[in-house]
Amino acid sequence: MYGYGQPMDGTAAQQQYAPPQQPMSGGNGYGQQAPLYPEPSPPSLADAVRAFTTGQITAEDFQQIFATSKVYCPRGDNPGFLALHNTQQPVIPMFTSLKELRRYAGKESKYFVITGAEVIDLLPTGYGFVLDMEGEHRMVFDAKAVEQMVEFAMRRMYG
Repeated sequence: MYGYGQPMDGTAAQQQYAPPQQPMSGGNGYGQQAPLYPEPSPPSLADAVRAFTTGQITAEDFQQIFATSKVYCPRGDNPGFLALHNTQQPVIPMFTSLKELRRYAGKESKYFVITGAEVIDLLPTGYGFVLDMEGEHRMVFDAKAVEQMVEFAMRRMYG
């Protein structure tokens, strides 16, 4: 009985092995060269907060970044947002990173993560939110600003 690649006359076939290939310089180790012009990564939510608070991007550009970014929210024992009521209007503290949340709420605090689009969708009427309450570039969105964000999202979605 003969296996694949063996000569039919019973003589042993010489097998040749290719030497291992060295990765190309600048490659990823698999013989493929890294792209010369990598795709730019979208700005982080923290970068967008800094850019918006310093006037480097528009409200619409900020909202587009916010909608797709992760937002870290402190949570209690019950489901839902934790609100601060010792302000002019009730606001919900939210954070651009786990590090910012821990700075505000402590290392052992409970939290959940949602997208900015989900924040806009789930925020109760009449509430605003504060991004990075203890951060260098704190942003406050009152209830009216949240309504405007909802209107902008609806226009983008439905025209």
